Parts: sequence; C-alpha cells; structure tokens
Amino acid sequence: MSSIQLKGVRKSFGTVEVIKGIDLTIEEGAFVIFVGPSGCGKSTLLRLVSGLEEVSEGSILIDGEDVTGKRPAERGLSMVFQSYALYPHKTVRQNMGFGLQVARTPKAEINQKVEAVAAVLKLEDLLHRKPKELSGGQRQRVAIGRSIVREPRAFLFDEPLSNLDAALRVDMRLEIAKLHQHLKATMIYVTHDQVEAMTLADRIVVLQDGLIEQVGTPMQLYQKPGNLFVAQFIGSPKMNVVDCKANGGNLLFPNNATAILGQAPDNVTKCGARPEHITLTDPKEADLSGVIDVTEHLGSDTFAYVKVEDVGLFTIRIVGFSDLKAGQNVGILFDRKQLHLFGRDDRAVNWR
Repeated sequence: MSSIQLKGVRKSFGTVEVIKGIDLTIEEGAFVIFVGPSGCGKSTLLRLVSGLEEVSEGSILIDGEDVTGKRPAERGLSMVFQSYALYPHKTVRQNMGFGLQVARTPKAEINQKVEAVAAVLKLEDLLHRKPKELSGGQRQRVAIGRSIVREPRAFLFDEPLSNLDAALRVDMRLEIAKLHQHLKATMIYVTHDQVEAMTLADRIVVLQDGLIEQVGTPMQLYQKPGNLFVAQFIGSPKMNVVDCKANGGNLLFPNNATAILGQAPDNVTKCGARPEHITLTDPKEADLSGVIDVTEHLGSDTFAYVKVEDVGLFTIRIVGFSDLKAGQNVGILFDRKQLHLFGRDDRAVNWR
C-alpha cells in the first residue's frame, strides 16, 4: 500500500491547459475514484500519476518520494485499461505472468503467484485458455490479475468496465469491490459513470474543466454537494433544480407559487430536490402544482415526470407501483430537511 500526493499539478498540450492546478492526497489503502463528464481531465490526471504523460508543472509524490520525473516502470504502479490488451496467442497463465517473466522472475515463483491470484479472481479453471475463448468479464479479470501478480504500490484503473454490457458491469463492480477488500491496496479508478463511483469509492474526486469541484465520501457528495455542478452530477436520476428567489424568508418561484421555509438567504437563485425527496400530494396542500407528463414503471420504483408551468419538469421517485396517469393534476411537496439552495455563484447555501 502506498500514499499518493499531487501538489499543484498542471498539464498543457501546446497552448491548451487541460489540468489547471490539482492538489490532492490519496491515503494508503484508499479506493479513490475520479469522476466527471467527458473532457474534464480525469483520464489525463490518471496518466500523469502513472507517468504515461509528463507533468507541465507541479509534483507527484508516492510514499513521500518525488516521482515526477521518473518513467512509468520506475514508479511501481500497475494500470488496467479500458481495452484488455491481452496477447491473443498466449494463454491466461502466460498473459498473467508475462510481466514477471520480463522481470526475469524464476518460473516456479511466477507459477505460484499466478495460481494464487487466479484463485482470488476465480480463474483457476481458465488458465489454459486463450483470450478468444473467454467472455468480456473473464478477459477483464485476466487483465486485473496481470496487474495484481506484480504486487504494485498502487493500482490505477482507466474506465475498466466501459466495454462490458450492463449485467457484466454490475458483476465486475462487485468483483472489484471484493478485490479491494481482499488486497487492501491503494486504488485510483477513473469513470464517467457516477453509479460506479457511488458504489465503489471510499472517496470521490469530482472534476470539471481540469479542476477539482469537490472531494468527499459518496454520501457526503450526495447529501451535501458543494455546488450546483456536483449536485446534478452525483445521483441518478439527477437532482431536480429550478429557479427561485428569496421572498420574506420563503422561496418564490417564477409562476409566483411560494414554498414556506421560514428562512431563506437573500442570495438564493436556485433550489434543488432529489427525486426521492419529493412527495406527490393534493395540489391544494403542495408547494407547486403540475401535470404528469410521463410515468416510468421499473418494478421496484415508479418515476413520474411532472411538468410545472413556468417552472420546469420534475422527476419524482415513487417506491413500488403507482397507477398515476399522464395528464393527471398533482401537487409537489418538498422534504424541507432535504432541500438544497444555491446562490448566484452556484455555490451551495447553508440555510438551516
């Protein structure tokens, strides 16, 4: 296990600066996920840590040692890519042990390590097969196993599940979570999928335009987003956010409806509520009233999309089955304990 520290890290490609000054400490044994929209710099940041890209400014330390100028092979890290990058002509055993073979590790030791890792990843019965004889999930496990046998200082994952179908992604998420529990190793994982981030990470680093927006545990980011971007990026379906303003300590919406709070800072410009923190009720008893546009039945949940004139479209989660129909008039009632307010700078406003 190793700690990793980034100090004032910047990266430019020509005149374009893609990483704009990152300070971050990753503790030993932590599972940290970089998440953000396409083009935010998360994969570039991972490649800077690995040494595959050179830092334009700043420094990277592993266990207190400055490795900024060191080649990838000298950093003691292991990287798992989106593509499996397996040798098609080699067996699973040979693919997993290839790095050790290049390092001139004795054959008996290679076999011992490969078989131990294969047992952890449930690959014992596949060691004689070649990649073409494996499923996508099995190939990804082989790629991960190839990294583990090297006993690196930390693991780097660059969107490793992107090539898998939905069911396999869920299975592999569980495998990676169990692997981290077993190895207790430092892991940095890059994904654009915030569901992966929420289910796997000890800490999430939310990136946008080459900068860190917020760092925290999954529930810290979910319950107390620091700004509007994090609030809408973390959570699926995303948070409902609409325009409003303070009016005598309450919230006034564009259609002149009022939500009574008793206190609301003057600089409020938007409010947000997650789909599960809104209740559908009688329009006369609600904060807002609208018309159901569409309903989605998912079995365990029903999602109702309610259009409020001059305000916006709300997504509401209803546990279980609901017989609500499109065109039906309903009221929207916010859970005051879970209501989020945002100011003119899109920063979260502490109002309770």
